Amino acid sequence: MTIRHRHIRGSHFALAIAIAIVGATSPSLLAAEVDRSNWHEDLNPISRSEWRGDDAAHLLERVGFGPTQAEIAVLSGLSPKRAVARVIRPKPARQLPEFEHSGVFEPSLDPFPPSRPAATRAAKQRGEALGIDVKPSGNRPVQPIVNQFFYWLRASRLETDRVAYWWANRMLTTNHPLKEKTALFWHGHFAANEDKVRDYRKMLKQLQLFQSSGLGDFRELLINLAQDPAMLAFLDAGVNVKGSPNENFAREIMELFTMGVGNYTEDDVREAARAFTGWNFSGLEFQLDPTKHDDGKKQILGKSANFDGIAVIDLILEQPVTAEFLATKLYRYFVRDDIRPAYAERLGNLLRQADYNIASYLQTLFLSRDFYHAASRGTRIKPPVELVVSTYRRLGLTRIPGVPDFNQVTQALGQRLFHPPTVAGWAQGRSWITPSLLFERGNFVLDVVFPDIGFIPPDRYPNYGADIVRVHDRLRLGADITQATTNAATSGEVAESNLLADRDEAFNTRYGTYRGWQMAIERVKPIPRHTARLTLAQQVLDANCVTPKDVVEYFEGRFFSIPLEPADRARLAGYLAQQLGTEDIVAATSYLEEPLRHLVHLLLSLPEYQLG
Repeated sequence: MTIRHRHIRGSHFALAIAIAIVGATSPSLLAAEVDRSNWHEDLNPISRSEWRGDDAAHLLERVGFGPTQAEIAVLSGLSPKRAVARVIRPKPARQLPEFEHSGVFEPSLDPFPPSRPAATRAAKQRGEALGIDVKPSGNRPVQPIVNQFFYWLRASRLETDRVAYWWANRMLTTNHPLKEKTALFWHGHFAANEDKVRDYRKMLKQLQLFQSSGLGDFRELLINLAQDPAMLAFLDAGVNVKGSPNENFAREIMELFTMGVGNYTEDDVREAARAFTGWNFSGLEFQLDPTKHDDGKKQILGKSANFDGIAVIDLILEQPVTAEFLATKLYRYFVRDDIRPAYAERLGNLLRQADYNIASYLQTLFLSRDFYHAASRGTRIKPPVELVVSTYRRLGLTRIPGVPDFNQVTQALGQRLFHPPTVAGWAQGRSWITPSLLFERGNFVLDVVFPDIGFIPPDRYPNYGADIVRVHDRLRLGADITQATTNAATSGEVAESNLLADRDEAFNTRYGTYRGWQMAIERVKPIPRHTARLTLAQQVLDANCVTPKDVVEYFEGRFFSIPLEPADRARLAGYLAQQLGTEDIVAATSYLEEPLRHLVHLLLSLPEYQLG
């Protein structure tokens, strides 16, 4: 009954998840003496007498990456106020390792040219670029510079993938998951893509800003983000100068970061762009060039003054719609999607009353009766990163496995860290669920419990570099660079004399990308490639499970936020009994592990597991 989802049950599975998402609400687990039907949109705090274990589980599910039974037990024994305080500010916070750089950056790479033509043009004009001199004579005098250009593109991408692993491990092991989950929210809200930034150091610095300031004062976060080198690079700050303003950042700060579409005019965007002129970066630091800044009078959002960038940010934060826009987006991320306009206004007022302090606002949400209403429970589709990390956490792992590759898995599921699809980030919600994405979710679980023996590490053998393999193969046969990098395939072995027949040219771009990959792989530290070390049989025995029904209920309590249907529970127990050939779990101890892995694959492929 193992399901390789790419091949079977497609329409049935997609229909099941669609039904679950459209109609899912947690079945009533409420105590008879407490009527929660009127808790919808009730921002009053839940009382100690109303607080139960399933409330603690719900809170931990939403603020983190998959709670354990032990964590639920601890939190359920606290008052709601103490439980919420514990998830917002745990004491003591666990110290986690800092990112370990590979040492791939060289000062001569900065400032990095915007394109390969820009690099070779600079080399020809100055006689050097990227710290490398143009050769005084001979064939391909600019080739070492082209190689260096592609080296940094490849090295930065590979190092960014290592940063993603580092961050995922923090999500997995931290005792302050809200800090990382809020950083993940800001990463999607202030979306920047390494493909354009092309500097892992800037992406890492931006992430660390989200981690350190994501629960603090939004004004401070927004100013730091506006002066962040990754965002400045991503939104083309370098070409936003006096007399020729570029509107990219001004538009996005109003449309996507603070106010939303329709709450400003095109004139507001143009005038705000003038206020941000001269804002740029040098290396990893913000830099303001007064000679490129327009300090003239500007008319923005109904006010006139010699606004600079920070004054514009303050003006934006004064607008009631800003608090409402941000408050509702945070609400949808942590609570539920459906918000009536009147309630959205109340949430905006709540954020303003908190003086834009994110932790204070979230504390009110997490204590509110509304947060624990049935409409808020078991209806949120788990985003890919959260799904993957929480699966590993619930399996009891203490490190993100290298097989399957975390970045490949999350990309296949639609959410690769540091590579959001647009400046608007990821769409969230039902965009995570399509028939093909559902199959990928099931296949992720399959590849964890039964690792792919054909796995090839993408950081050692880039899967989008088939041309590189062909170049290397041809060079090994004795081809010269021109022949090795041609699009036409060579036939037979190339005579050694052909090594002298190379075409005269300034550089060869395809050879440059080939050498760039070689140099990057040589210098970037490899991602550890261990598989998940699972001990499901021992875990089941330690839980004193004696029948297949016990096992299914044990895994249900461990992995699921909403209960399974009784008929599904019975079918899964019957399947396990069939695989074991007995109803006696202890009697099957010697061969229990593999059937349990098949069962976990089936369980975690169910529609209910996609919801939290």
